Amino acid sequence: MALGYRFRDPSLADLALTHRSVGRPNNERMEFLGDAFLGMIIAEMLYEAHPHASEGELSRLRAQLVNGQALAEIARELELGDRLRLGPGELKSGGFRRESILADAFEAMIAAVYLDGGFDACRDVVHKLFSGRIASLPRSSKDAKTRLQEHLQAMGLPLPRYELIASHGDDHAKHFDVRCVVTEPQSVQAEATGSSRRSAEQEAAETVLSRLLEMSKD
Repeated sequence: MALGYRFRDPSLADLALTHRSVGRPNNERMEFLGDAFLGMIIAEMLYEAHPHASEGELSRLRAQLVNGQALAEIARELELGDRLRLGPGELKSGGFRRESILADAFEAMIAAVYLDGGFDACRDVVHKLFSGRIASLPRSSKDAKTRLQEHLQAMGLPLPRYELIASHGDDHAKHFDVRCVVTEPQSVQAEATGSSRRSAEQEAAETVLSRLLEMSKD
């Protein structure tokens, strides 16, 4: 396996590749653990690689790296599909090619490395697999409102709605409270405060976009 790690207990790797369609035990609990470690380590890597990025931008970059499609791609590179243990129904329907199953197996494999070798071993594997991907991430020059609009348009969904909640402060130091609302594919909204209505809208849009991208990996 091209994972770059040799298991002391190979049964952990086998369990990580056992889908719930086989019965119990399976990789669901390991998937939960691997998702948490993967998200945390990627967040650390992005934090170090992009010292000037905002919280919203870091969240967006992380979502690009750990969504289901991206993780399934890595699973294919590691040829995890060839080693998956699937029940007869999933095997017949081609479950070894399904993105969600491959992504879950990859997350479970990250947990298997942690359980077998500890956090440092887990961190080393994630760094080997993601360092190049992080270095090649495109940095968009488009503002958050434009990126959110384009994201929704690409899926044929309604555009976001921006609402002015309140404005307060003296005329020379006014602040604006704004809400960004997206109704599809499910209701998501975020509030932000800025020294201008535009800046508040940008911050709220960044938060909504990050949440949408996070949800897309589920």
